[in-house]
Amino acid sequence: MKDLQRRLAASGGAARAQIAISAGLGAAGTALLIAQATLLAQVIAAAFLDGASLGDLTPKLLWLAAIVAGRGLVAFGFEVTGRIGAARVMRELRERLVRSLLLERPGALGSERSGEIATACIQGVDALEAYYARYLPQLVLAVLSPLAILAWVLPRDWEAAAILAVTFPLIPVFMILIGQLAQRSVRKRWRALSTLSARFLDVVRGLETLRAFGRAEAQERAIEAASDRYRRETMATLRIGFLSALVLELLAMLGTALVAATIGIQLAAGDLGLTAGLTVLLLAPELYAPLRQVGAQFHASADGLAAAERIFELLDEPPALTSRAVTLPAPDPRVSPIRLERVGFRYPSRPRPVLRGIDLELPPRETTALIGPSGSGKTTLASLVLGLAGPTEGRVTCGGVDLRDVEPGSWRARVAWVPQRPTILAASAAANIALLEPQASPERIRAAAAAAGILELLDSLPHGLGTRLGDGGRRISAGEAQRIGLARAFLRDPALVILDEPTANLDPASAEAVWEAIERLAAGRTALLITHRRALARGAERVVELTADGGLLASSSLPRMEAAAA
Repeated sequence: MKDLQRRLAASGGAARAQIAISAGLGAAGTALLIAQATLLAQVIAAAFLDGASLGDLTPKLLWLAAIVAGRGLVAFGFEVTGRIGAARVMRELRERLVRSLLLERPGALGSERSGEIATACIQGVDALEAYYARYLPQLVLAVLSPLAILAWVLPRDWEAAAILAVTFPLIPVFMILIGQLAQRSVRKRWRALSTLSARFLDVVRGLETLRAFGRAEAQERAIEAASDRYRRETMATLRIGFLSALVLELLAMLGTALVAATIGIQLAAGDLGLTAGLTVLLLAPELYAPLRQVGAQFHASADGLAAAERIFELLDEPPALTSRAVTLPAPDPRVSPIRLERVGFRYPSRPRPVLRGIDLELPPRETTALIGPSGSGKTTLASLVLGLAGPTEGRVTCGGVDLRDVEPGSWRARVAWVPQRPTILAASAAANIALLEPQASPERIRAAAAAAGILELLDSLPHGLGTRLGDGGRRISAGEAQRIGLARAFLRDPALVILDEPTANLDPASAEAVWEAIERLAAGRTALLITHRRALARGAERVVELTADGGLLASSSLPRMEAAAA
């Protein structure tokens, strides 16, 4: 827990200025609070003991009104600066997460649950707002305010100051004890939420399959069970929160009551003046208030602390591809062959290697078909060629240059990947095609769409290339999505094209249209075509076959005509 909070404090570097401002405002607020209590006590004593008129008290009342207004402004600034600092830290954390997931580990997320990652990146980071915006500033205030109030009370009534000094440390002790219990409960609640999110996302993605196989009701019961578990863990966390509030309020109430009783006895005996007694009595509850607020804000930020554990786990994962300190210029796959030399790859979460001893060459300006059964490592091999991951054994080279010696971004700029199911964004058709080249001109986008064989269809839409696709827009078929993926590749004009099952699950007409676009795209470029059937290796100069255990068949290279006939 301490290590986690240290890391969170270190991650709050972007909010350091705001936290310092919050501390300054907290100190100013404490000074105004003491001034308000002292001035109010003087007004009450003057009215009841000296019989002062309203006119006599007007200057002090005006000062009192100004102090109250000042406290309001300070409280507003305290809240705003905390939120600004929290927003900066949250933005920085999200940037680090995106950089880690998209740039450093894009090919190493196979063992992760996407729903859990989404929960950590969205709700988890949002939950940290309470920690940075309220808990940390309130923690600073909880240290400054009691010390200042004790220093002010001590010369006026040392007996009351002694009671306050003995009782207020009890609150942090109980906060720590209850906080440990709350932290365990919140961790269980966060795990239940992550499980529910992951399961729900899996169900949404597989709705059609579940309906087709009659498993919808079973998944409904599973979602219900996960939701019920989350409800139980949430109620357990709330019970601990209410218990904490009860204990802290009880301690504060008892401490204030003891101080009030002591002041009453001293006033009755004539050992204490009314002004001093009222000042101490007004300040006594305010000494406990920051500590009670720290307890409340700790429970409010507990979700963020639980999420932070998962966030830092994701950030601590090693990058999938480690580049050398000194990088070389990216070679050109149009000119130089790509070679896999005794390549092996193993996922940390799997006992057996996915690939082993792969020796393979992708000649320049030729199409190589990679076939093999599901689970044989075809997509993993493509990730190695794309530079999304590095081999655990052997090396991947282009023109004799190890890809680990090349800056990953410069290599990926020469490559286009067309996945089996291209992602269609909730944006215009033009924006979807220009995903890899957002600054492309309308003319280039139209040319890419025409080369992919989808321009005529897009022009027929109500707003042409400006028609919104995806969620909230026009739904498109699998074949149309595949051709948009090909249009992205045409627009980028890559030297190396990798196509992953481009005609899987397409009807014959759509598959034929996609194949025609693929042949135009592969012409004059180095291409790697991934498929699970030899009959789909259409137009490839070479066919390479992977075995089920991730090996390469010795007689894997076949002539183009033989592949087409098969």
